[in-house]
Amino acid sequence: MSDTPRRSSGPGRLLIAVYAVFALSASARAGVQIATSFDEAPLAYLLSAFAALVYVVATVALARPGPKARRVALTAVTVELIGVLTVGTITAFDPGDFPDDTVWSLYGRGYGFVPLVLPVLGLLWLRRTRDTEGASGRP
Repeated sequence: MSDTPRRSSGPGRLLIAVYAVFALSASARAGVQIATSFDEAPLAYLLSAFAALVYVVATVALARPGPKARRVALTAVTVELIGVLTVGTITAFDPGDFPDDTVWSLYGRGYGFVPLVLPVLGLLWLRRTRDTEGASGRP
């Protein structure tokens, strides 16, 4: 019997819960921004909507068992890390492109830098739990 934890057990549950909170908050933020003031900063608001979509996909994929869900989670979390690093760097050096903040602006400063730390933790957790799902997809 393997002592590698399942993806949705132990710390994985907390990780999934944090992703779910970010999925809800980012979706709500993007929805309000797009509905009320889209013409003020369309790029920033569309990026917020994209971030929300990434959080939703990561949440669902982390919670589901199987190698396919694991691959989707790995892709979503990697896209999240690339997004927060790219948008964070752009907004740090040229904030003119983003007149209004997104979830990933300044590496997630508006959210206590959780958007920067979360994908790192997600990737570490996916690596830690990679042996729990063999080729059969059974946890």
